[in-house]
Amino acid sequence: MIMETLGFLNMTMVDFLDITIVAAIIYAAIRWIKGSSAVNIFIAIIILLICRILSVSIGMKMLSSLLGTLLDVGAIALIVIFQPEIRRFLNRIGSSAGKTIGSRSFLHWLLPSRSLVSIDDSMVDEIARACMEMGEQKTGALIILRKRNTLEDIVNTGDRIDAKISSRLIQNIFFKNSPLHDGAMIIADGRILAARCTLPISERPDLPASFGMRHKAAMGISEQTDADVIVVSEQTGRVSFVRDSRIMPITSINTLKLLIKGEKESASE
Repeated sequence: MIMETLGFLNMTMVDFLDITIVAAIIYAAIRWIKGSSAVNIFIAIIILLICRILSVSIGMKMLSSLLGTLLDVGAIALIVIFQPEIRRFLNRIGSSAGKTIGSRSFLHWLLPSRSLVSIDDSMVDEIARACMEMGEQKTGALIILRKRNTLEDIVNTGDRIDAKISSRLIQNIFFKNSPLHDGAMIIADGRILAARCTLPISERPDLPASFGMRHKAAMGISEQTDADVIVVSEQTGRVSFVRDSRIMPITSINTLKLLIKGEKESASE
């Protein structure tokens, strides 16, 4: 009787498939935003949606109309509320698609992507040496290693330099009395592209309280782009490497060099 009232008596395989797909989407969405402040809002929306489905099935026209209007109007607000999560999700999809295009010759011909310009060993040595020496001197630094994302909006917030990569230049830029020390440095295509750049701040509530603004900024840019980030703490002098929203403490200059080169597996060993 209850099943007849709810309208679920005559379920077909298509209905089961529909429910399974929707449940999988909801599960994936909750996993994606887990740990952020948006998860509670998302759960509340799911509850409202379930209540509307039940009210429509039972025949409560006024309640279903009220809930439907609330959900329709709230759709625009959701885009604003979940903007960081949506941007991060779409960026991950785009990054995965870019890797697929790069690995498939026929897709690369149809949809050409920007090719990565690798930096040679001498440039890697200059960057790694500068970071480790700044760590010893407790000079705070934030260095962005650009990949496929152009980061043009981030570059435009700072001062363009377009200089050769040099350990001395990097340390001079982040020197406390330097006018360019506050902000992030962007390294791209084997050059120091810009300095004093402003980065988005991560809003993840699960970040350790010991993380300062540099670490939160590094997490923020890593959440929204595919860039790698090197952070040097001004308080402790510790050097950290951020990739795919994961912070890895650096204990040796060789580990840092491997990570800069992109040799993830070798560096983790």
